[in-house]
Amino acid sequence: MTRMIPNLARAAAATMLLATAGPLLAQDRWDWGGGRSGDRDYGLVGGGVAALFPELRRTNRGRAFVMRNFDFNNDGRINPREAAAANRAFADFAGPRRDRFDWEARDRVVAVPVDRDGWDQRAMRDYRFRQTPQGATLTLQEDVLFRTDSADLRPGAIEKLRPLADYLRANPGVRVSIVGHTDSRGSDAHNQDLSERRADSVRAAFDEMGVTRARFRVEGRGEREPITTNATAAGMRLNRRVEVTLLGQRADRFSRAY
Repeated sequence: MTRMIPNLARAAAATMLLATAGPLLAQDRWDWGGGRSGDRDYGLVGGGVAALFPELRRTNRGRAFVMRNFDFNNDGRINPREAAAANRAFADFAGPRRDRFDWEARDRVVAVPVDRDGWDQRAMRDYRFRQTPQGATLTLQEDVLFRTDSADLRPGAIEKLRPLADYLRANPGVRVSIVGHTDSRGSDAHNQDLSERRADSVRAAFDEMGVTRARFRVEGRGEREPITTNATAAGMRLNRRVEVTLLGQRADRFSRAY
């Protein structure tokens, strides 16, 4: 069986409906299909292999999952960045008992609407882009991405960003602005630093998913640009956000019904 490049593998998997297990969560867009009984043996080479979870290194299903989804540069090798992305994605679904992960439960793939360019139209619409002078902008709230007063991404945050990463890989000419914002608690210096680190964490997540970092303009604006009052807990929550703008793109492109 010829190795498929990751984007084509995921697109092919999204059109399949295998009748062997219960339905998956809608956000599961990985290609879990390789390495079944009768499939070819998948080998792993590269500097990141040793860092992979044992469940990914030592089983043919695990090795297939890694190669079909995370060989971002299609060189047949797994580097440390690709291994980290594979571990994070697998941990999101397997939970703390990775040794008991049921591979057969992933043999039914949910179809998602993918346009001819290979990006998920419905997921992009669900981001609810709004038009700004710079382009199409989406707002990601703190509690979707981060724990309070932290720049470390929550488990599952990568999956929230994955449809956007798919779009960016399919549209390599689109450049992106990422801006971090905080509420007014803490010192100006602390808030500025936190907003910068959060914006950079989002950029690093796209980097893990194979989107070239040179395409991003990243900055933090601390507490300087609230969108509502900081006098209430609800207002502070809304002010803690990261805004991602597809520069020069029209928001209405992503709001059409498909």
